[in-house]
Amino acid sequence: MPEFKHATLSSGLRIVAETDSRSYSMSLGYFVRAGARNELDPQSGLSHFLEHMMFKGTARRSAEDVNRELDELGGQSNAYTSEEQTVYYATVLPKFQDRIVDLLTDMMSPELDESEFETERKVILEEIAKYEDQPPFGGFERAMEIHFSPRGLGRRVLGTSESIEAMTAARMKDYFRSRYRPENIVLAATGNVDFDSLVAEIEQRTAHWSDRCASESLSPDDLDRLPEGIEMNPRVAIPDAAQAYLIRIAEGPTSGSKQRYAARLLASVLGDEGGSRLFWELIDTGRAEVATCWPQEFSDQGAWFTYLVCAPDDMQSNRRFVDQIIQQIVDDGVKPDELSQAINKTTAGYIMQSERPSNRLFSVGSRFLMHNDYVDLDQSLANIRAVDQAAIAEIAQRYLGTDATEVLATAE
Repeated sequence: MPEFKHATLSSGLRIVAETDSRSYSMSLGYFVRAGARNELDPQSGLSHFLEHMMFKGTARRSAEDVNRELDELGGQSNAYTSEEQTVYYATVLPKFQDRIVDLLTDMMSPELDESEFETERKVILEEIAKYEDQPPFGGFERAMEIHFSPRGLGRRVLGTSESIEAMTAARMKDYFRSRYRPENIVLAATGNVDFDSLVAEIEQRTAHWSDRCASESLSPDDLDRLPEGIEMNPRVAIPDAAQAYLIRIAEGPTSGSKQRYAARLLASVLGDEGGSRLFWELIDTGRAEVATCWPQEFSDQGAWFTYLVCAPDDMQSNRRFVDQIIQQIVDDGVKPDELSQAINKTTAGYIMQSERPSNRLFSVGSRFLMHNDYVDLDQSLANIRAVDQAAIAEIAQRYLGTDATEVLATAE
């Protein structure tokens, strides 16, 4: 059976592991409290930009060395940045634990070369342009900015073209020194892990991380002024768009709330893309291409998303359909068979995902980074199975009945 282990180093860096000697692989990841909400206006997009630069070489390895060694280990590796964290992770065979620990830990002390910085700036700008060309053409970003404000949780993870153009390598280095300190980092491991060896190795290799200290002191953001490149118009005009895109954001449960389990089940009943009330009424009938909803949980706030894509001429009538379906759940709740089906589908998904250490890694690491807490699979399943119709009704009335931020992306 999996066993949870944890240790806090003298530097403040936390190490957590869900070990299982039966596993054929191990996963390792550095979870850093460095996301879009941690940035100020002059730093907008820096967390994600820095994520790219972490693969561009260290004092001991060139960028080519980093990528070659990742390939040599034969596993899977990647990184991502969100509103609240940046994560660097890899999955390898247990016999390569020492090598992947050495490589990932070395990457956490990047060289941040200025020539590489200028090259990667172009990559980020291309990424922003590519994303803005894809449906719904910045609609989700606009909705987040209006709902949460353009700062904090509403700040764009990629930043804007303007903020990336104005970025400097010196500012990135300063941001790195301020955010990539031990107290902001959790090292998580899952699978067939030698925990004692891991702790000893990390203690030795990360002792100097406490020396990192920011030198730049930025002024607080001017809340009376919009960041450059940001608009707050709830209508996003798209030249020659063939479809219309409606995005709504309302309040939702946080990642620390027990109500999050009921919210996930409610989303399954109401908006699951494979079979739900919205699916049967709007997708199966051909009225819309997409009609779905989901909760998105942050550490201290939550959001409830509703997303509708259809022909522009059908948007008004489909919006009424969505409102009627939602209101029916608010008024009458869910049926016993709907709840039972949602519980079965959700628990099966949890169990199947848990078969791979790489899937458990993100649950273990993110949970400990944000809440200093661990929830095992059995407890998660018990929490899902404990949700009843009354809990669903409470969630529906609290979150579905509230005013929502609405953004519509259509042709001009």
